[in-house]
Amino acid sequence: MRRLTSAAALLLAAMLAGCGESNPSSDAPRRLDLIIILDGLRPDYIGQAMPTLTALGRRGVVMRSHHAVYPTVTRVNAASLSTGAYPQRHGLLGNAVYFPAVDETAFLDTSDRDNLLRIEAAGEPLLTATTLGEALTGGGARLLVASAGSAGSSYLLNHTPEGGAIIHYDYARPASLHAQALEVVGPVPEADAPNWRRNRWVVDALLDVAMGEVDPDVVMLWLSDPDTTAHRYGMGHQLTSEALFYLDAELDRIQARLSAEGRLDTTNIWVTSDHGFSEHTGAVDLDALLAPFQGVLDDGTPRIVSGAGAVYVRDGDDATVREIVDVLQRTEGVGALFTAPVNSGDDAGAMPGTLSFDVARWGHARAAQVLYSADWTNQPGAYGFPGTSAQGGVAGHGTTSPFDIHNPLMAAGPDLKSGVIVDVPSSNVDLAPTLLHLRGIEAPASMDGRVLLEALDTGPDPGTVAVDVTQVRMSREDGAYAVTAATSSADDATYLDFTVVERP
Repeated sequence: MRRLTSAAALLLAAMLAGCGESNPSSDAPRRLDLIIILDGLRPDYIGQAMPTLTALGRRGVVMRSHHAVYPTVTRVNAASLSTGAYPQRHGLLGNAVYFPAVDETAFLDTSDRDNLLRIEAAGEPLLTATTLGEALTGGGARLLVASAGSAGSSYLLNHTPEGGAIIHYDYARPASLHAQALEVVGPVPEADAPNWRRNRWVVDALLDVAMGEVDPDVVMLWLSDPDTTAHRYGMGHQLTSEALFYLDAELDRIQARLSAEGRLDTTNIWVTSDHGFSEHTGAVDLDALLAPFQGVLDDGTPRIVSGAGAVYVRDGDDATVREIVDVLQRTEGVGALFTAPVNSGDDAGAMPGTLSFDVARWGHARAAQVLYSADWTNQPGAYGFPGTSAQGGVAGHGTTSPFDIHNPLMAAGPDLKSGVIVDVPSSNVDLAPTLLHLRGIEAPASMDGRVLLEALDTGPDPGTVAVDVTQVRMSREDGAYAVTAATSSADDATYLDFTVVERP
């Protein structure tokens, strides 16, 4: 996988004005883990635009081979951060999902928390894996989520918060937290791009209200940029770059507050994202491709339902699935294709020339017959950032491109190594089991992730950890389509790095 390397200054200074001097308490507080998720942050965004985050990495650990979970979309990764598991276990398969018990005709948008509540009301478990919040509660600890992202993504991070809480700009659990935040912080600002005012409101609600009320052991803080701005204007646009300065200012402000309260030296700060980002070049017309296969079942509902890269053939006809795969394989702009394996653990999908769901870690009882990624290139976009994908809109994510999969992870704190760069592969699924390990709580069996021992101060030298890189190639007999998946592995954990498609 290719690894990428690497106004608002006055505003930054103004936002930091008034932060108190450090005045640590004589009674050292217990350890706190603060996980900050900067939505859509790419590693090569950081550089000179985010000096505070850069400094955090220099004094702590930089994981240079970190991975988002595919599909590289927000709510899939929110669920994976929550559960330490891939979609094959947690069952949240896309930004939009198909739950026929709720709606047989269309996908549900998971950014809308009401849709998630509808799933639960229909008797379906929202997530089919144990969450970090549930595991912490069982171990006598508390998880607090603070989010400026969608209501749906915040809910997925801690949807059963009996031992913890959620504070979001639209709601809170318990509800009293939201009322307190409105009273203390003031009205919620309107969304904008950059979305710094709303992000700052959430940070204030966290620092001034929720931390004191909940007294958490682990905090997940989700800020909605640069995703909000980059979707609208593109990577490298002046406003997207400005959004990075605002985010960096919030990180500096949070650290100053922790220092003033005497907590910085006992806090592990982890900074990551839910996915990377790519410039978009135009989407395939999937409706037109699927039109020949459409129809209705005996009950009058659609035979084919598609969305979020998934195609459900609801009567389960293998011949139709094969024909749909054939059409997709011959269509420029369609990238990697995944189908169910013949046998569990197979790399080959049941349909010729496809990868198995097991390669993508997507094989759940809720899965469609076909999962596909838009194709990608390493060409530069309008503002010089490499990475394009065949999707609609200005810019976004969701593919098996390394630019969507490769995301940052930087951390510093008392339990972490100092001044270390780690090239051992890691993933968003590894954070939850690592956080539990730091508290001496056993990770539930449903967690796919591993403990990031090489990043911890008591762990091995990263250079001693064996890393394997492999490739798996599937092709049609007629040579019309081939797909290669590149993977890396460490400590028996395997990560999807990217896929490459070939057509004559």
